[in-house]
Amino acid sequence: MSLKNWDNKTWLSSNDYIESFNNFLIKQTKLNQNTQILDIGCGRGKILGCLRSKLKLKKKPLGIDIINHKDRDKRINFKKIDALNFALKSEKNFDLILIKQTIHLVKLNVIKKLLALLKKKLNPQGKILIFTLDTQTNEIPTFKLMRLKLNKSLNRDKKILKIITKLYPYSIKKKFTFSVNIDKKRYLEMVKNRYISTLIPLSKKQILKGAKEIEIKYKDILKFRDKLICIMIKN
Repeated sequence: MSLKNWDNKTWLSSNDYIESFNNFLIKQTKLNQNTQILDIGCGRGKILGCLRSKLKLKKKPLGIDIINHKDRDKRINFKKIDALNFALKSEKNFDLILIKQTIHLVKLNVIKKLLALLKKKLNPQGKILIFTLDTQTNEIPTFKLMRLKLNKSLNRDKKILKIITKLYPYSIKKKFTFSVNIDKKRYLEMVKNRYISTLIPLSKKQILKGAKEIEIKYKDILKFRDKLICIMIKN
């Protein structure tokens, strides 16, 4: 599975989104200059790069991903490796481990082992923050087939959230919301670029048909809330 476009030229890469998300992180975790951060599935690392500048972090955050983007942020350290292998091999500890919209890519039977390993890599008072799409009131604009695939993915996310809350009954649940205003033509480009994982398996014909559905269904400016569930696991 390839997710080369998930954080590229979408609202997820906008300055407003990154600023809003980083403010959420700072509020929830009380980050400071000495904080050591790991981002699992970091993409291009723009969030952590901006966070490093905002907090003037003394140590570069570490981002890991299975894709080595050529345009990744230079303000972070990067390692091309999957999460489980990193957790098994690395001897580093962190104050914050961020898993943003990537936990659904981990096999269900691996999640328990991965989280247990990551929790051991937390410094005292450290936290793991896991973000998934809101499984109950998701507002992402879709076409019919995309909605079917997305609902299937969200049902899997529900199972993952149940697994996590059962493993860590004292975890804390928060919500992050970002209001999106986007030109329909720009959104259609994102759909054609398969910006979300549910679009990756679809054929070009299915994507083009879906784009036509969106063209008819929505107004010229799409307005919706990108809503995430955040599960916080403390050391």
